[in-house]
Amino acid sequence: MKGFVIGGTSSGVGKTVATLAVIRALENDGLAVQPAKAGPDFIDPSHHEQVAGRPSRTLDRWLQGEGGIRRNYHRGEGDICVVEGVMGLYDGDGSSTAMVAESLDLPVVLVVDASAGMESVAATALGFREYADTAGRDIDVAGVLAQRAHGGRHTEGIRDALPDDLTDFGRIPPRDDLEIPDRHLGLHMGSESPLDPTALDAAAEHLDTDRLHAVARTPPAPDVAGWGGRATQATGGSADSDRPRVAIARDEAFCFVYPATLERLRAGAEVVAFEPTAGDDLPDCEGVYLPGGYPENHGSALAESPALDTLADRATGGLPVFGECGGLMALSQSLTTADGDTHEMAGVLPADVQMHDRYQALDHVELRATDDTLTAATGATRRGHEFHYSTADVASDASFAFAVERGDGIEDGRDGLTEYRTLGTYCHCHPESGAFDGFLDAL
Repeated sequence: MKGFVIGGTSSGVGKTVATLAVIRALENDGLAVQPAKAGPDFIDPSHHEQVAGRPSRTLDRWLQGEGGIRRNYHRGEGDICVVEGVMGLYDGDGSSTAMVAESLDLPVVLVVDASAGMESVAATALGFREYADTAGRDIDVAGVLAQRAHGGRHTEGIRDALPDDLTDFGRIPPRDDLEIPDRHLGLHMGSESPLDPTALDAAAEHLDTDRLHAVARTPPAPDVAGWGGRATQATGGSADSDRPRVAIARDEAFCFVYPATLERLRAGAEVVAFEPTAGDDLPDCEGVYLPGGYPENHGSALAESPALDTLADRATGGLPVFGECGGLMALSQSLTTADGDTHEMAGVLPADVQMHDRYQALDHVELRATDDTLTAATGATRRGHEFHYSTADVASDASFAFAVERGDGIEDGRDGLTEYRTLGTYCHCHPESGAFDGFLDAL
């Protein structure tokens, strides 16, 4: 599958809107587009899925390593892959857009804000291309996509200023209906505030899809290693009755799930989804995964959900339960919103969670297991990321499974609050780290 990366000069330049317009333009040409996102984000990919109709792949060198990025890319399906970058092209010490493009040997289409410039757009793009040589990076900045650019003389001025070896891929016009509203944790999810299809079609008309398709390249083939550096469990011919059953919460409160995580779980288990906020009870299962999301926006529904009562009963009986960030919050004693409303949660983990108006942690994370736990043996490391607006007031005798080598964790450089066979972390782990290998082994 050929592809290219949509990089930006900075955060806020309009990469997501440009990516969605590119996806729509290529689809209008009859191509099946596989979207992807550089960095650990869950929100931009939800907008990709709304437009492309298929889950967006997560490509992050800190989480996955170069081999993991290539494996994850090649698990995608489509005629062409469009990878949205993160922040500015070269920004990010753990996994920048440039690192992802370099790992996959994909060209970069640079999004530049053209709202107040013409020749300066060309100068900016030239500077970004030349900086790759200065920094010793093997990055191919192939050309420019002008964001917030008017037509006529404005567009012609940008095109005329570009040197011959920088391609003009078109423009995104300045329109109020091409803005995605935001809130804490970033933009609204794609299912909540999708862009108007008519506006996307109008933007897509100004993109040169022939040039975009022509510049796309095929990345190097990945090695044959599976999840976490070992072979993935084979499932061909095995009945679901021969494998453990994993229940996954999937609703608006638990919506942060990497496609690769679902794929990894399905490779070793029968997976069944349930919706706690809709009144679903916990299905019969041998293990539970509660991903991140927005439990703070659904406190009342969760407090009344029969699933949390059943989960509490079964967890105290030894059922393996893994909760990440929002899952950790739902497993705690209580959840207090930023407005001061307190809701009773499952009460499995000895902590009370408080929401705040500002984010409390944002980083790539590395954890080292200080004891055998649900996702790692003693001494093993797991990588992920954290981004949350809450803090947890933990009981003085609480047990933690991980020391934090990088990041903040829950408290005092520790993460992985544990009780019975339940584990709750602020860290979102990618399956390439081996966390879900360990979870499946525990089942």
